[in-house]
Amino acid sequence: MASTRRRKGDSRMIRYIVLGSWALFCLAPVLWFLSIGFRPRTEIITPQPIYFPTFSLDAWHMIWSDWPMAAYLRNSVLAILGSVVIDLVLAIPAAYSLARFRYRGREDIGFYILSTRMMAPAIVAIPIFFLFRNMGLLDTIWALMLIYAAINLSVVTWIIRSYMLDIPKELEDAARTDGASDLRILWEIIIPACLPGIITAGVIAAIFAINEFLFTLLIASTKNAYTMSVALANFTGGSDGVIYNAIALVAFLAFVPVFVVVVAIQKHLSRGLTMGAVKG
Repeated sequence: MASTRRRKGDSRMIRYIVLGSWALFCLAPVLWFLSIGFRPRTEIITPQPIYFPTFSLDAWHMIWSDWPMAAYLRNSVLAILGSVVIDLVLAIPAAYSLARFRYRGREDIGFYILSTRMMAPAIVAIPIFFLFRNMGLLDTIWALMLIYAAINLSVVTWIIRSYMLDIPKELEDAARTDGASDLRILWEIIIPACLPGIITAGVIAAIFAINEFLFTLLIASTKNAYTMSVALANFTGGSDGVIYNAIALVAFLAFVPVFVVVVAIQKHLSRGLTMGAVKG
């Protein structure tokens, strides 16, 4: 009995050591990137390697005092959350229609929705610029919300639709027998049942929106609508050259919220990706 417990303890210890080593290996590039943000610029651009770098808050003071980083962060959060809300409001009923109702051209509509993601963004950059200019939405958070939502709507719709296909139709038939309408079935049965898929689609849309640069740079012409992705470009030119420590620090600040959200909802995220997004 004691030997069995000892073997289990040793096995658990080995497991923890292996997992801890793997976690440290995965986090090492992120930690190294963060260390660049807290190093003096002279140590970063020196041709000789420095094995024991010094600690400096120059980049931290620069991004908060010389640059309106708080405004950039606020613009990013508002644009991304707004686009995700728009995507979910439009994608959930669209996915329900494609997954449950039968009508002529349903498969063609579903393929067309997905095919919009295959189009190169640069093709529609100029028309979108003139569209938002005529609407008076250039250099606004609303424009960023709309363009992010338009870019990611097809992916969100397809993921949620794929997940809805796994829900048994008997649940809906029983609800209809009790007199429930389609809208009530969608709100009280379908949405709670496919909540992991909805969360998965929302997180993926948020990640894609964070990484969007072309349309953000095209629409946000001043600091009123600059996001974190565009803010990084401010440290790559000018009379000061490339400010590596500021780039590393801003990139880390943009990475942390996504990392925290993914870790917090990893159960829903993994379930949504494995059970819904791979079906057709």
